[in-house]
Amino acid sequence: MKNISRRRFVGNLSAMSTAISAIGLSSNMVSAQNKIVIEPTKPPFNRPVKVGIIGCGVVMNCCYTPNLQASKFAEIVSVCDIKPERAQEAAKKFNIANWYPNLEKMLAGPHFDLLVNLTDMQEHEHLNKQALEAKRYVWSEKPMANSFQAGKDLLNLAIEQGVYIWGAPAVVQSPAFEFMARQIQDKKLGRVAAANAHYGHQGPSWSAFFYEQGGGSLPDLGVYNIASLTGILGPVKSVVAMTNIITPTRKVDDKGFIQVRAEDNAQLILEHDQGQVLSHIQCGFNYFDPYGHEGKGQNNPTISIVGSTGSMHLIGYDWHPIRVEISTQEQEKQAPFEYPENLFQWQMGASVICEYLSSGKPTRINPEHALHVLEIIEAARTSQEIGQRIYLQSAFKWPMV
Repeated sequence: MKNISRRRFVGNLSAMSTAISAIGLSSNMVSAQNKIVIEPTKPPFNRPVKVGIIGCGVVMNCCYTPNLQASKFAEIVSVCDIKPERAQEAAKKFNIANWYPNLEKMLAGPHFDLLVNLTDMQEHEHLNKQALEAKRYVWSEKPMANSFQAGKDLLNLAIEQGVYIWGAPAVVQSPAFEFMARQIQDKKLGRVAAANAHYGHQGPSWSAFFYEQGGGSLPDLGVYNIASLTGILGPVKSVVAMTNIITPTRKVDDKGFIQVRAEDNAQLILEHDQGQVLSHIQCGFNYFDPYGHEGKGQNNPTISIVGSTGSMHLIGYDWHPIRVEISTQEQEKQAPFEYPENLFQWQMGASVICEYLSSGKPTRINPEHALHVLEIIEAARTSQEIGQRIYLQSAFKWPMV
């Protein structure tokens, strides 16, 4: 290496600093062998989180983007989609500065801190990995990976890279969830014995991915109840399940008639590690429900928990709860727990993470819980394949409230 004077070295540093400022790079970027390397900012950022969204379909347009733009902790700087025209339309609709045809180009564009992954289920894993390798935080719609092992690998990669990955759903942030969890912790139901949950409709029609390998009713629907019941009752140590396909062919908007490859009907029994509680979950794409896919207006219990001295029922779906009703030996007719609807929306997970990254405000959403839910889904499918109870490896910090 050629020797240079201290004055020339300092001058070179000054010139580099000026150049970095000129092209708008953040202070957490350093040069290594003429390549810009991004060092992740550690929370709290004490500034709005810069967000890049991949997947500009229905969920992005109806729900995630309006929710993020309403948050003072988030700033959407870029969007991308495999269909470039959708990214361009979304950028124009929501006044977002940058749009791209793929994640590679978005990662090479203006810096963003958090990737919000709203693509098809089967695409989550490799896109999440790509973002983590670029040292970006990740909020992924469910599931975060296509298998439990891949999910573990992503979590380990995130830790190695100094960032985090979180996975939907965000039901644990609901005030209804918090209320139910507190009743369990305070033993208001006595010794809890069992729980039941259900969620189903007649199946989405806008995309084939729900019915292809890697899709299915478990990661699309059952995942909500699994997240709720494990969060309220604790980690699961074993699973026994039966799954099947009720409707072997479907007509969908993007591919016409297709063969259904993933389960559209599932029944699970979970053995929780705390207190030997048994819970049952059923989900499917063959359920007539007068409330349809939107689910709004549901005024019946979708989660029920029973114990030796009381029972508790969530009215409405856990992703759109209305109230919680509880009855005990001490007080058979209690006033239901209700709260304003705007305190929780199913699409608020990315906004919650932005608030955590920006301000440091704690969140109940955690990667280990999402990974545990993913293992339960995989265990249910394995149980169907081999006809046996499946024991789990993972757990998460509990109680969550």
